[in-house]
Amino acid sequence: MKNSVALSLYHMLLLLLLLPLLVASADADKEAFIGVNIGTDLSDMPSPTQVVALLKAQQIRHVRLFDADRAMLLALANTGIRVTVSVPNDQLLGIGQSNATASNWVSRNILSHVPSTKITAIAIGSEVLTTLPNAAPVLVSAMQFIHSALVAANLAHQIKVSSPHSSSIILDSFPPSQAFFNRSWDPVVIPLLKFLQSTGSYLMLNVYPYYDFMKTNGAIPLDYALFRPLPPNKEAVDSNTLLHYTNVFDAVVDAAYFAMSYLNFTNIPITVTESGWPSKGDSSESDATLDNANTYNSNLIKHVLNNTGTPKHPGIAVSTYVYELYNEDLRPGSISEKNWGLFYPSGAPVYILHLTGSGTVLANDTTNQTYCVARENADKKMVQAALDWACGPGKVDCSPLSQGSPCYEPDTVFAHASYAFNAYYHEMGMADGTCNFNGVATVTTSDPSHGSCIFPGSGGKNGTVTNGTSLAPSSNSTSSGCRSQYTRENQAFLSSLIVGLILWTAAFL
Repeated sequence: MKNSVALSLYHMLLLLLLLPLLVASADADKEAFIGVNIGTDLSDMPSPTQVVALLKAQQIRHVRLFDADRAMLLALANTGIRVTVSVPNDQLLGIGQSNATASNWVSRNILSHVPSTKITAIAIGSEVLTTLPNAAPVLVSAMQFIHSALVAANLAHQIKVSSPHSSSIILDSFPPSQAFFNRSWDPVVIPLLKFLQSTGSYLMLNVYPYYDFMKTNGAIPLDYALFRPLPPNKEAVDSNTLLHYTNVFDAVVDAAYFAMSYLNFTNIPITVTESGWPSKGDSSESDATLDNANTYNSNLIKHVLNNTGTPKHPGIAVSTYVYELYNEDLRPGSISEKNWGLFYPSGAPVYILHLTGSGTVLANDTTNQTYCVARENADKKMVQAALDWACGPGKVDCSPLSQGSPCYEPDTVFAHASYAFNAYYHEMGMADGTCNFNGVATVTTSDPSHGSCIFPGSGGKNGTVTNGTSLAPSSNSTSSGCRSQYTRENQAFLSSLIVGLILWTAAFL
């Protein structure tokens, strides 16, 4: 009898030991995340290691690549950053027509990088139905072939396969309850949704309220597109469901949910693979401004991380990738096409997101956490000349660089110049042109402070300062102090309960 009771208690103890892990896993699945797209159409594209340094400094934990670049995937290894890689449109036809080609693609671009690089999804093509319709007939077969290769490698449970679509494939999208997919695409959309359902994947959707706002010529209020608060009488109401919509983003996502339900698919989640707002445009794009881009992306990030979901599915995560990390100056088309980025190639923010008050994991609304340092590949003599100018005519207090002072070590021209350049840059209010020094200096978002040497503008955290455009919580942060406290209290309770059960079990053995 004692052994039977002890065994039961052992099983109960084991369950309690596992409970925190099970709860944490469930919470992780339910919580939305913010990621960023990384485009490469830049004339001065940073190296993969520089890109990853920026991601780390910004605590960005999710990225989407538009290809499967080997150097980028190697740089992302062992960082914990979750990566969505892509099969580019120009490779789609080959993969969709050959199982062997798909298998080789997975072997070359996935198997050679996991598990060091956390690849969590593969995006097959990009907006194929609307940009490459001749490849549409092989889209689903490409997804199936890639998935089969993942199954063979025992990776299908951790790497999902899907394909990003433009929201324009949804017709009559307001009110959302009457939305439906363009019926001409039924031969592709229905098998695609069946594939997503059978593999436990999600619909990838690109949502651009900017374009919805532009094409309606004022019918959509700017505030409604930018997530700005609306008075109740200005909210859009779906007359069929009486659901209230306060922003275009939610209305488009719910239109996709309703369009899927119209085809009897009601359990496929949505991840928004692209959303953003341009910070600059030509004369016909007067609402492509820094302020509007800042407002949209700041509100989008807060909306997603608050896990509010949508009116149709409140509380259901709609994880979203902001478009995009860098301004891409080589992109063809209008001025706005080149100005969707959060950062310049130097790593300096295009604007500082308005995220104050959104919790400790988000950045302060301030620009005092950018720094000016010497370029690593600059000519040493020119760096020395610039250092001499900064400490002389530039009137920088260079006493911290003297022997025995906090910033003397390392005793190199580049290290000393970085301190002097940064001091001058902050004394000049970080104004444009004050971090140049004849081309030997550059702006960075990484805090160069080290040891007891605290650079001007630093919060004094010696390299762990979160820059002003931080997008996501770090791995040891929570979005709510109350929830964090609740978790700790429950862990303490479980610990004491487990100790008691151990003692109680021992009495029966």
